[in-house]
Amino acid sequence: MISLIKKIIKKRQLVNLVNRGLKVGRKFQVMGNIRIDHSHCWHIEIGDSVTLAPNVHILAHDASTKMFLDYTKVKNVKIGNNVFIGANSVILPGSIIGDNVIIGANSVVTGHLSKNHVYAGNIAKKIISIDEYLSKSSKCMSKNNCFDKSFRSSPSLSQDQKNILIKEAKESHIIYIK
Repeated sequence: MISLIKKIIKKRQLVNLVNRGLKVGRKFQVMGNIRIDHSHCWHIEIGDSVTLAPNVHILAHDASTKMFLDYTKVKNVKIGNNVFIGANSVILPGSIIGDNVIIGANSVVTGHLSKNHVYAGNIAKKIISIDEYLSKSSKCMSKNNCFDKSFRSSPSLSQDQKNILIKEAKESHIIYIK
């Protein structure tokens, strides 16, 4: 029940941001506890098929100058289509993220990230092209380390399923769940 209430509250917060000017495309997914700059949300545009992992922050303003100059810096943020932003990442004002981009967990994004690449780090740097990354990942996939939707993390996951996943993760080092 508490989980449902949290989802409803988060949905209301997102609707409020959209009503205030945040632009969000189709198939926008939020995995939990994200923060989108409420005071300048109309400076943020998020494309189609974007997923924000837990604790992602998107900022369109920088108040570091406010105390000294009595002005806050503000710059637009644009996130393209088919973008995954990893947990605890921060998107800074003025960032432009191209289409088909993966951003690793704990990354700090500033500036322009070109399309079709994987980025990670503080400051986020290009690691590999999206095609190379997906090719490497698909080569690691086998019938032993790929699992269907019934193995997704949820309260209904049985202990047997958990044991299977733990065993395979030890043997394969990585598993894939649909």
